[in-house]
Amino acid sequence: MFWVLVLLSCLIVLSGDGILSEGASSRPHHINVGAIFSLNTLYGQVADIALKAAEDDVNSDPTFLGGSKLRILMYDAKRNGFLSIMKALQFMETDSVAIIGPQTSIMAHVLSYLANELNVPMCSFTALDPSLSPLQFPFFVQTAPSDLFLMRAVAEMITYYGWSDVIALYNDDDNSRNGVTSLGDELEGRRCKISYKAVLPLDVVIQNSREIVDELVKIQGMESRVIIVNTFPKTGQKIFKEARRLGMMGKGYVWIATTWLTSLLDSANPLSIPKVAKSLRGVLTLRIHTPESRKKRDFAARWNKLSNGSKVGLNVYGLYAYDTVWIIARAVKSLLDSGANISFSGDSKLNHLKGGSLNLGALSMFDQGQQFLDYIVKTKMSGVTGPVQFLPDRAMSQPAYDVINVVGDGLRQIGYWSNHSGLSVIPPELLRSKPSNRSSSNQHLNNVTWPGGTTVTPRGWVFPNNGRRLRIGVPNRASFKDFVSKVNGSNQMDGYAINVFEAAIKLLSYPVPHEFILFGDGLKNPNYNDLVNNVTTGVFDAVVGDIAIVTKRTRIVDFTQPYIESGLVVVAPVTKLNDTPWAFLRPFTPPMWAVTAAFFLIVGSVIWILEHRMNDEFRGPPRRQIITILWFSFSTMFFSHRENTVSTLGRIVLLIWLFVVLIITSSYTASLTSILTVQQLNSPIKGVDTLISSSGRVGFQIGSYAENYMIDELNIARSRLVALGSPKEYATALQNGTVAAIVDERPYVDLFLSEFCGFAIRGQEFTRSGWGFAFPRDSPLAVDMSTAILGLSETGKLQKIHDKWLSKSNCSNLNGSQSDDDPEQLKLRSFWGLFLLCGIACFIALFIYFFMIVRDFCNHHKKPEEEEATVPSPEGSRSKTLQTFLAYFDEKEAESNRRLKRKRNDDLSVKSS
Repeated sequence: MFWVLVLLSCLIVLSGDGILSEGASSRPHHINVGAIFSLNTLYGQVADIALKAAEDDVNSDPTFLGGSKLRILMYDAKRNGFLSIMKALQFMETDSVAIIGPQTSIMAHVLSYLANELNVPMCSFTALDPSLSPLQFPFFVQTAPSDLFLMRAVAEMITYYGWSDVIALYNDDDNSRNGVTSLGDELEGRRCKISYKAVLPLDVVIQNSREIVDELVKIQGMESRVIIVNTFPKTGQKIFKEARRLGMMGKGYVWIATTWLTSLLDSANPLSIPKVAKSLRGVLTLRIHTPESRKKRDFAARWNKLSNGSKVGLNVYGLYAYDTVWIIARAVKSLLDSGANISFSGDSKLNHLKGGSLNLGALSMFDQGQQFLDYIVKTKMSGVTGPVQFLPDRAMSQPAYDVINVVGDGLRQIGYWSNHSGLSVIPPELLRSKPSNRSSSNQHLNNVTWPGGTTVTPRGWVFPNNGRRLRIGVPNRASFKDFVSKVNGSNQMDGYAINVFEAAIKLLSYPVPHEFILFGDGLKNPNYNDLVNNVTTGVFDAVVGDIAIVTKRTRIVDFTQPYIESGLVVVAPVTKLNDTPWAFLRPFTPPMWAVTAAFFLIVGSVIWILEHRMNDEFRGPPRRQIITILWFSFSTMFFSHRENTVSTLGRIVLLIWLFVVLIITSSYTASLTSILTVQQLNSPIKGVDTLISSSGRVGFQIGSYAENYMIDELNIARSRLVALGSPKEYATALQNGTVAAIVDERPYVDLFLSEFCGFAIRGQEFTRSGWGFAFPRDSPLAVDMSTAILGLSETGKLQKIHDKWLSKSNCSNLNGSQSDDDPEQLKLRSFWGLFLLCGIACFIALFIYFFMIVRDFCNHHKKPEEEEATVPSPEGSRSKTLQTFLAYFDEKEAESNRRLKRKRNDDLSVKSS
């Protein structure tokens, strides 16, 4: 920017009062600080008073600067950018250590290049443009919170009240424009937007209110009713005056003014004028928050005296002007206390430009400028605005704002905003010691009186007042006209979807003028993706009909709450299974029958083993015993077994088995009853899985998303798909075998099955979705319609509309839905626990029994000692032992006991003799 500097320098003529203080003493008598403000503006008048007061307070203590005096050189720029540049260059000639100002961001961008080149810090509390970055302008310091935080506060207010679209009204200058740009960025992160930017000329250019009226008339015909005014006090007063004249300060409107309004109200008190008070009533505005303190109260008490009786009141910028002087004074003190000299020297880059009539050498470079800047940004003090400290990015620490509502002839504070805690009704300084909580449930503001005197939060939008009805696109269907159809001989629409939409519209608290526009030729069903795309291109304002909510469509439009559940299902021809002589076998699956029969035999055999040696009913010839086992086993099914069990183990096993039989027979009876009383259907297509694995052709409805879903998600070849256009074509294709099944959405299928018999839904829905109405992205009407649809559902009106159009049936319940497997059949997995319990009981009983019988066998057949002396062959011994054991096992237990008793008596007789 060197050449910019040269160009600006060439505009001034040599002045003879430029003094270069190269050999200045370390403690100069006066330390110059320049100030550039327009004293015919509100900000300039307040700043002039506050800066002089701060100068006097700094100089009131001679020891503060070690005998030096701080001298503020105020220059009136008269709202002229050229004069501001000239005076800034003159300050560079008078060896100023800093410049307070400029007042506007336009001049801040220009003069910051001078400050960067000549190392002179510029401190401004009014040029708060977010784009004034310290990286680009290192010698420009904002001594009040940047407008970035102001716009963040406005964005959070908009989100808090649930608005999504706003209109920005601002002047065409850097500060206003860049502030609105920051607001747009903040809103975008919250899924909100600025739908229209109304740009006004600079207030010095506006000679009459024609430009303002033209923009307000445009805004009046737009949808959004939330208007952000980011301008200057003079323009702002004209805006609200004309808005009231146009009727834009009534119910339904939301006006949010930035900090210019509180500055105007605090300093000029225009609310004392009834007309002005009426034009501002209900407006929300913000003020930079300054905590209550003794310093602030004392300064406010001195203001009338400082202003010499002028009518200019103290506003927050007066407080920041006062603290800005003290920031510079403390930095000067730190510089002097460090032992540094305050010196200025010529800029070497201008040396080769010497000569001629221009005295460019008069522009002085502050030698200690960088060190002085460091002291400024390291300032930490307590001022009239509260704690003053800069963050590493040069932003003021702890930025906060008061949220204010203009009511009647005064102001009412409804809360605060801080960068730490968001919106709150508690002062920010009380929340800083607590962890930050920005959750929506923790954001609070007090009640607001809105324009028109209402306390109900406006919804923030209306239908555009441009004489055009809402254009609603509806599909011109060739089939399934129960959902959407045109009434013969008129332009009216009818059908299930239309009735739901009209009923929901009636629940809204505002009228929605609309007209239905058919999409499609009516000869075939239209492509629904093309229909939805017309919303994004602006052809339709909304789409109403049987519109499935699928992922692809939700990326481009917003859907309402579904008004009917939907999902893809499979329809196939079916036959009844009841008419068969073997229906009694269907309650159990084949594995269940096999395992049950096996356990009957196993339990019968176990009981025979446990009872054979002690129960005469389980003894006899082999044939009789086999018959007994079979009879006993299967008679337990009916609890009619005549044989008694006498062994303890046998009774335990039988008790457990009878419990198992009870459960199985009860379940069998219930399942058989259901099978014989409910019609059962059969089809080779059991559901979507068998449909995928088969080679049969599959039908789908023209225009449905089912086609793409089967190709992309189910990997069904396109060659297998057959497009069908009507329920009659569905029935014909299924009956003549053209297709093995049809895949379509559940509402269409239900309507088809209510008219055509011999078909049924196979399996379950393999997708889950619903039907809704499509609106443009972020449309507030979509939210209100969703609420209305929920209201219809809660009151039962939605079900009544459903019953009116879709509860028809010309068939019996043959067209029911069947899952892949017969749900009435009992499977082995439902009973394996019982069989396991019974099997374990049998195993334990047999183990105990054989342990006992082997023990008794050993006691009964002990060999005499003389027999033990002879050693027979091993094979003969094992064969003889096994025969003996089997004979013992077949022998009745009572006889074995008598024989054992006789043997013991004989042994005793032999021993006694």
